Amino acid sequence: MMDDAEFSAWQKKVEGTNISSTTLLATDYLNHFNEIVMLLEMVPDMPDMIEDCKEWAPKSYQEHFRDSAFSDKELAIEAYEHVPPRFRRPFEETIEHLNTIVAHAVSQLETIIETGDEDLLRATASAVTTSLQKFMDVASGIIHGSAKTMSQDEIDTALAL
Repeated sequence: MMDDAEFSAWQKKVEGTNISSTTLLATDYLNHFNEIVMLLEMVPDMPDMIEDCKEWAPKSYQEHFRDSAFSDKELAIEAYEHVPPRFRRPFEETIEHLNTIVAHAVSQLETIIETGDEDLLRATASAVTTSLQKFMDVASGIIHGSAKTMSQDEIDTALAL
């Protein structure tokens, strides 16, 4: 468990960077999910894009930064070990939900493409991307220091798509 002095030292280390001094998290991680949202949004107009969607894979926070061009990537990777549990736990749970929705959505959209039902494809892709955006908004809020997460009912509804 990190003490206040250690957390305060980390807060000073990240000052002036794109890493939140409140949580020690960076919104740049959400770019990983923005990528799949954009791909999923294209699927109704270009069903072949489902292949690109299938190539997308979950990445942990630290994996994302290892592979990124983010200017403070080493600091982001190191700071993650010091994120207070009150932010880290809900953040990781939210990311798990995002990964689950993506995996389910890609499978579901692929099945719909095979049926040729363009209306269902469009409606499903829209519902999925809306759901992903809600979870990304929650993740962004956590990154910026909000303790608000989604209720279990909201989570269950989003995961039931």
